[in-house]
Amino acid sequence: QVQLVESGGGLVQPGGSLRLSCAASGSIFSINAMGWYRRAPGKQRELVATTASGGSTNYADSVKGRFTISRDNAKNTVYLQMNSLKPEDTAVYYCNAEVKVPGISALDDYWGQGTRVTVSS
Repeated sequence: QVQLVESGGGLVQPGGSLRLSCAASGSIFSINAMGWYRRAPGKQRELVATTASGGSTNYADSVKGRFTISRDNAKNTVYLQMNSLKPEDTAVYYCNAEVKVPGISALDDYWGQGTRVTVSS
């Protein structure tokens, strides 16, 4: 099995910063893309940022310039540095990874349980 565990969420004031991390573990042959998604109460889950195995990235327009996604392939870990946080960033943040497991050629998506970020004064 494959597990993704997020950490780093919490309560922060507007303008503050948080750094989220997500570590993948289990039966993993390789990981392609990794990313962060978020869901606020009453809203659909939305893409925040993704990164390919080679390091290329893409961001939602709402976070571009404020958030930075990075990864440590040796540790199967992806990070999300969140700066200049706004109240509208309040959501549960979920980690996603495209994982190839031993013996299966296709990639499959795995999700973490989420970590809550609350931005409030």
